[in-house]
Amino acid sequence: MRIDEPIIALDFPSQENVTDFLDRFPVSEELYVKVGMELYYAAGPDIVRLLKSRGLRVFLDLKLHDIPHTVEAAARVIASLGADMCTVHAAGGSDMLKAARSGLDAGSRGTTPLMLAITQLTSTSQEQLNTELQVPGSMRDSVLGLARMAKGAGADGVVCSALEAGDVAAKVGTDFLRVTPGIRPAGAATGDQARVVTPQRAGQIGSSAIVVGRPITQADNPYSAYTAIKTAWNEGEQND
Repeated sequence: MRIDEPIIALDFPSQENVTDFLDRFPVSEELYVKVGMELYYAAGPDIVRLLKSRGLRVFLDLKLHDIPHTVEAAARVIASLGADMCTVHAAGGSDMLKAARSGLDAGSRGTTPLMLAITQLTSTSQEQLNTELQVPGSMRDSVLGLARMAKGAGADGVVCSALEAGDVAAKVGTDFLRVTPGIRPAGAATGDQARVVTPQRAGQIGSSAIVVGRPITQADNPYSAYTAIKTAWNEGEQND
């Protein structure tokens, strides 16, 4: 599975900011958007309902990480909102991931949300992985180990850097989604991201979908920035 549209990270502090931003796009444009913690905590579940009412696909990125019972209950609510995709931290372990899968299945009112397991954040460097998080070995091995565990626990894919996406496809399966943030057009500022690639390169090295925030949301012309990134992403398409 490949998502041809860049997923736009709606990292805004209010619903009003979101609607103002979306109104700058043609209504005919089939957008896939991401609601993260900032927006969800500011606007609540109604923001998901609003986006779905506008015909948008919604990636609800709340990175669930708690005891299995709590995660299962939260996943049930996420599914009931109609989210198309959601995230759970792989670091929570297989029992927690299985509980999330159960909650999504139980709460679904139609199509069950895709469940992605967070492996290592794209803001985490190799040095931080080893010295601060006390995870031995390479970033690649850590991501692959978490991806294998997540697939066995019922996840539909992972969130990882595009730098690891090809390895995940090769070692875990091409049917396993590799959704990759940390995407920046050539020459753009990297901000707080440590492991970044361009949209075209992400397509070439194995990403199934890309998530792009500031290069679109902070652009003078968001729709123009979006279409340029979409073109570059699809130019880099490789057959899974």
